[in-house]
Amino acid sequence: MASSSESDRDSGNEESSLQRNGHLAESVQNEEEEDVSFSDLGLIDVLCEACEQLKWKKPTKIQRESIPLALKGRDVIGLAETGSGKTAAFALPILQSLLANPQRYFALVLTPTRELAFQISEQFEALGSSIGVKSVVIVGGMDMMSQSLMLAKKPHIIIATPGRLVDHLENTKGFNLKALKFLVMDEADRILNMDFEQEVDKILKVIPRERRTFLFSATMTKKVQKLQRASLQDPVKVEVSGKFQTVDKLQQYYLFIPVKFKDVYLVHLLNEMAGNSFMVFCSTCAGTLRMALMLRALGLMAVPLHGQMSQNKRLAALTKFRAKTRSILISTDVASRGLDIPHVDIVINFDIPTHSKDYIHRVGRTARAGRSGKAITFVTQYDVELYQRIEHLLGKQLPLFPTEESEVMMLQERVGEAQRTARQEVKDIEDRKAGKRKRGGVGGLDDEDDTEGASGVRKRFKGKGGGGKGRKGKHKGKGKGKH
Repeated sequence: MASSSESDRDSGNEESSLQRNGHLAESVQNEEEEDVSFSDLGLIDVLCEACEQLKWKKPTKIQRESIPLALKGRDVIGLAETGSGKTAAFALPILQSLLANPQRYFALVLTPTRELAFQISEQFEALGSSIGVKSVVIVGGMDMMSQSLMLAKKPHIIIATPGRLVDHLENTKGFNLKALKFLVMDEADRILNMDFEQEVDKILKVIPRERRTFLFSATMTKKVQKLQRASLQDPVKVEVSGKFQTVDKLQQYYLFIPVKFKDVYLVHLLNEMAGNSFMVFCSTCAGTLRMALMLRALGLMAVPLHGQMSQNKRLAALTKFRAKTRSILISTDVASRGLDIPHVDIVINFDIPTHSKDYIHRVGRTARAGRSGKAITFVTQYDVELYQRIEHLLGKQLPLFPTEESEVMMLQERVGEAQRTARQEVKDIEDRKAGKRKRGGVGGLDDEDDTEGASGVRKRFKGKGGGGKGRKGKHKGKGKGKH
């Protein structure tokens, strides 16, 4: 890493160093910015046409700032709020460079979650379809052999989660990245974090040091050591949002409630604001499944998404929600980063995130691309400190979401009944899993992932005589969870 940029970051005032960096695109008056086109940024005609076909009329702020720098051959650290067009900001310069020097295994994009990998792949396919760009998604939860065959076809772009890519680098014959020209880390702060430390170090050892590196995220770590691990060469920082920002059109609220009434308040909100589409964030896979079963017992169309579901079922759940056949997506943090589902109206933090930065990513699922949206965070008596950290990060106090306690409590009996139904169904699922394991099959939460088969109250009456070992609090699903 160049010493000039290193000293910049070592100085306490990181934000002002970004502004001082002489390599930032020239500051343009707002009126002129409105008229900037993709071709003005230096992109060739074929890519400008691809943007037109995708109905992108003009570049977003992060694209205006970072694409010219990337085309000049600089390493870029891009900071912009979610929903601001970060994917195209790195995809377009890579495709332009690929057209100038066509080669296989040209670029590697690392992402923390599988769903985000598929979404980035869709963008590359859309932008590169007219020029024959081939990309491949390499993530966990899919068959290694079929992935090896796709890699054997030598695609131009590889989009991968770190763990599964390391598996292929170590075990797939003939696959290496010695000629790689571009490395991109999307949601870079998460990839450079401890979660992926060993995998990222292994990847960095086997790719060329002479390469271009792009780091993009809505939030970025200040720790120089973490950024150094990405081996940037004289990087430029482009920051188009404030320190930690949520979008202006996002209305944020909190609800202070006793922990035992969380379910009742959730059902009340879903009823009160029916007709909107919701993303509800829980902290555990088991909690996600339980809540989906409970809401189904109340006749609400909910679909869960968590790390212990098989990859095909995760994609199926997302597809149902995207297609609006389900209006409530209940998810762990596996869906908090980067997923672009334009029609999310309301984000509910049922369980408060333990890391304040995750709050920014979660609520960024709504109010995307200029739309408005709401985010409501449940705060119980045990969450006060975590909530205060979020307010400190945002630099403001959030208003209380108005509710009438007497109205909410009218639902208590119905919700209690649905909770019992959900508990029974979770127990049934665990019993079936245990039976499968005895017969030598593989048990996992994914068998009942989106609860379409759960028939609610009817099953309870049929299944009352069914035995079982009693409900255990935690699901022992196969796999490591999120990634």
